[in-house]
Amino acid sequence: MLAALAALGVALITAVGGIVTVVVGRRQPRGQGRRDDFTKVTERLDKDIERLEGRVTRQEVKISGQSAAITYLSAVVRSLSAFVRESRLQPPPVAAPPEEAKPYLHDIGV
Repeated sequence: MLAALAALGVALITAVGGIVTVVVGRRQPRGQGRRDDFTKVTERLDKDIERLEGRVTRQEVKISGQSAAITYLSAVVRSLSAFVRESRLQPPPVAAPPEEAKPYLHDIGV
């Protein structure tokens, strides 16, 4: 008799636990909220990546234009120096470049 009552108590506790599990499981979203959050985060990251790609492209164009301007000015200075030397004159001495510009001037021999 005692064993039967103990078995009945275990069965009731198991049944109540199952019902509680079902109720709690129904209240929780089935992952849709997490999927929606992931989609929103992914869309936001895609927009940020596109914005950054645009900035990089604009900077590349700007740097390309600056490089072309520097190359052109370098050619103009060389042609003027050649003209002055052909005229048998000495060009004036060039001032030393600033320290922060020196790493970028090694290609033109300054």
